[in-house]
Amino acid sequence: MNEKKKILAVLAHPDDESFGMGGTLAYYAKKGVEVHLVCATRGEAGDVPPEMLEEFGSVAKLRENELRCAAGILGLTGVHFLEYRDSGMTGSPDNNHPDALARAPIEEVAGEVTSYIREIRPDVVITFDPMGGYHHPDHVAIHKAAVKAFYAAGDHKSYPNGREPFQPGKLYYSVFPKGFFRWAVRLLKLFKQDPTKFGRNQDINLEILMGDEDYPPHVRVNYKSVLDLKLQAEACHASQQNFGHQSPWLFRIVRRIIGGKDSFMRAFPPTLKKFRANDLFAD
Repeated sequence: MNEKKKILAVLAHPDDESFGMGGTLAYYAKKGVEVHLVCATRGEAGDVPPEMLEEFGSVAKLRENELRCAAGILGLTGVHFLEYRDSGMTGSPDNNHPDALARAPIEEVAGEVTSYIREIRPDVVITFDPMGGYHHPDHVAIHKAAVKAFYAAGDHKSYPNGREPFQPGKLYYSVFPKGFFRWAVRLLKLFKQDPTKFGRNQDINLEILMGDEDYPPHVRVNYKSVLDLKLQAEACHASQQNFGHQSPWLFRIVRRIIGGKDSFMRAFPPTLKKFRANDLFAD
């Protein structure tokens, strides 16, 4: 694989890069591809055990440190922050913070992402699907900004910033296979747990997610050869490892069933739903 190829992931929070598409990022980095990350926030709204803050003084500094730990393990070439604040889940007080990503004008955020696209000049850009994976307002916001930036980056009239226009070749959405949600709901019900109150803060409704639009998995990247790197990167995010009333056993079981591969929908160039490949650079 050509070492000059580049991937840019545009995500919302520290840990999105590891718990989500970390296997894919590590796989391509290992192949010699330059892998960059734009992270919109420092995860300020995340719950953190008080004792973990003693060394860092703030949630933002702690979670940035965790991200840089993970980035080193995954082999990322660069980590770039947009300086917005974590908005928290829908309905939380963090939604109203003046610096919250979800409150920022999409045009403003897209302009900043456009600048990074023109600077880095990636062949491939990856972001969340339109639902943000699980309806997190920051995921949805950065999806909209990344898509707008992808198409604007090659147009010299859009967001003029002194950098030469550059149009990436491919845009992908990271997607969850419906099988993940089906298995998760079945397992939770089997063990008498509520699938409508999932996650650390019990604010994710897996049954609703099962009804979301099913985005076709055009590309499935097999990252089993670097699974150990993904797991090590996840371990860097120690402050986010407490799953509340659900235990990590669910993730271990589902990962064993459908794990080892990340799924992506190709948003650009347009392709047939039946298109399938195992490489983000495939034509």
